[in-house]
Amino acid sequence: MRILLASVLLLAASGAAHAANCSIDLKGDDAMKFDKTTVTVSASCKAITINLEHPGKLPAATMGHNVVIALSSDMQGIVNDGAKAGLAANYVKAGDARVIAHTSIIGGGAKTSASFPGSKLKVGGDYDFFCSAPGHWAVMKGKLVVTK
Repeated sequence: MRILLASVLLLAASGAAHAANCSIDLKGDDAMKFDKTTVTVSASCKAITINLEHPGKLPAATMGHNVVIALSSDMQGIVNDGAKAGLAANYVKAGDARVIAHTSIIGGGAKTSASFPGSKLKVGGDYDFFCSAPGHWAVMKGKLVVTK
């Protein structure tokens, strides 16, 4: 009986260790920084959810943040076009095919989420997450690592 119980517990722990990571959890604050510089997700997820929390106090118009997921090579073009789109468009150009996913812009004390299919990401791809608010992307960015 003990051997069976130990086997079941070992299998359960093994499954938990290999469970796909299907969420990107970030905090962006009034100091204009994310709490992480690297996030890992699995391309095998049916859906990947971006969860953004803004623990600061400043409003979205002053220090609002979002999270945009894109190929690293597309970041500069996305932020240039996003600045022209403005706050009302969450600093993301409408219909921008370079944007894999993005959240809304939020201010201090708010939270937001957005989901996208894991199939939009490829293992080994060169992806970034960043805030597309004007000037923020230069410091509010990180690597998105995609595993199987």
